Amino acid sequence: MSSKLIDKPLENAEVAAILGQAQKFWIKWRDQVKDKQFDAWEDVIKDAGAILESHGTRLVRKWEGPAPAIEEESVAAPIVNWFLDQLIDTEYRPRQIEFARRNLSYTVMSKRRLLELVQKGIVAGWDDPRMPTITGLRRAGYTPESIRNFAEKVGVARREIVVDMALLEFCVREHLNKIAPRVMAVLDPVRVVIDNYPEGQTETVEIENNPEDETAGTRMVPFSRELYIERDDFMENAPKKFFRMTLGNEVRLKGAYIVKCESVEKDAEGNITTIHCTYDADTRSGTGSASNRKVKGTLHWVSAPDAIEAEVRLYDRLFKDPDPAGHKDVDFKEFLNENSLKVLTGCKLEPSLKEAKEGDRFQFQRLGYFCVDKDSKPGALVFNRTVGLKDTWAKQNN
Repeated sequence: MSSKLIDKPLENAEVAAILGQAQKFWIKWRDQVKDKQFDAWEDVIKDAGAILESHGTRLVRKWEGPAPAIEEESVAAPIVNWFLDQLIDTEYRPRQIEFARRNLSYTVMSKRRLLELVQKGIVAGWDDPRMPTITGLRRAGYTPESIRNFAEKVGVARREIVVDMALLEFCVREHLNKIAPRVMAVLDPVRVVIDNYPEGQTETVEIENNPEDETAGTRMVPFSRELYIERDDFMENAPKKFFRMTLGNEVRLKGAYIVKCESVEKDAEGNITTIHCTYDADTRSGTGSASNRKVKGTLHWVSAPDAIEAEVRLYDRLFKDPDPAGHKDVDFKEFLNENSLKVLTGCKLEPSLKEAKEGDRFQFQRLGYFCVDKDSKPGALVFNRTVGLKDTWAKQNN
């Protein structure tokens, strides 16, 4: 099926008459049908007026072959049909099928509200990773496959519904689990010194890239006397069920050795600056029976002399309320989540990430999925958190 557009001049009086009639038509329908969607007709009329006044022509569409009818069940069908009556001179009419907007919880989908967030500097732009836009999702690290999977799971509807953001996060988490290489990164580092490890010595340990993908292979990671671990992986006075590092207990460093915490150093304010450990040289992973000795905790780590530094941006949901625009007489911005972005600097990453480029996606082991941001520069990588390994939002907010 093809079509042909023919221009017919419109006088200014005709433009004014059409828009005036449209306004009356809208008021009539607004009074007859109490539906919030009819409020959007005012915008339709304004947009049509701008087009008519700009182009000053009537577009007449001629179709070759049969043309389907307007979808009569559409809530916008009356106003669309009316405009078609004014602007189309043939018996053939385009078909319009409307579906409800796919709303997401903990965000807004209205372009008007999203524009307000951008214009007021609440977000960094249309591609801010917190924005429910394609560019925002891409920058956050969402894959096309995960978005398509989400759309297939939700389907389409005639009535507006709100889809839980957790479903979208589940879809990207499920896909990235299959494809994202595992790497080690320490976001809040504390220094660890292995006192009985030879000074100046460095060795490499072999670690798998992705246990979900046998073809992903392995990589060699440097190990040395001084390391970084996550600060919250150590507790000086730990409860009984704390299986990470604590005084007098053993843990395994992933892919490497079992170490035992012996003592700590603190600064004048009482903050731990250095953790001193000893290691069992016979417990290197993959080397004999001693390497199979079981301990309850396994920690990720980064070799201090080989670490590269990066900025990591921890993005979270933009709003604290699941339906921020659904409260009468309350501005949706009142529900903004003040913790939707945390910027961490001085993070320590394993050296294999040195050549990472914009858009590359990784799983930071035990932390979540991250991608390289466009703000990255040589020697100054920036990573965005796409999603955590588990859905922690419900636990935090219940």
